[in-house]
Amino acid sequence: MTVQRQAACHCGQLRVRLHGDPVLVSSCHCRACQRRTGAVFGSTSFFWRYQVVAIEGEHRTWRRAGDSGRWLTFHFCPTCGSNVFWEAAHVSNMLSVAVGAFADPTFPAPSRTVWCESKHGWLPFPDSIPSHPKSSA
Repeated sequence: MTVQRQAACHCGQLRVRLHGDPVLVSSCHCRACQRRTGAVFGSTSFFWRYQVVAIEGEHRTWRRAGDSGRWLTFHFCPTCGSNVFWEAAHVSNMLSVAVGAFADPTFPAPSRTVWCESKHGWLPFPDSIPSHPKSSA
């Protein structure tokens, strides 16, 4: 039986329903993710578009160019402001979903951590997780 997952914003109005496990889970220490999340790093899950069952609720978007110059479009709840998912122009067949939006302590752990050159020095990550000074993509 396929795993069913649901990510939601803080107020629950915006939801993303998916099936299956993420293709990749990654932690990012870039300053943009730090600002986006208000935390010391962002944790992202990547799903193939065909795994998306539904996107429900009202959302607004904000778009910015990444360090690569390629566009990222962030979708957030207009009520509570939570950034639930985003899209990258260069991988249009995938949807990125904030791991914290699943609120599931059994969610798969990250298989990599990126932009470690801007990681907070006091934040340890297990040696078993490959780390990259910048993006590994």
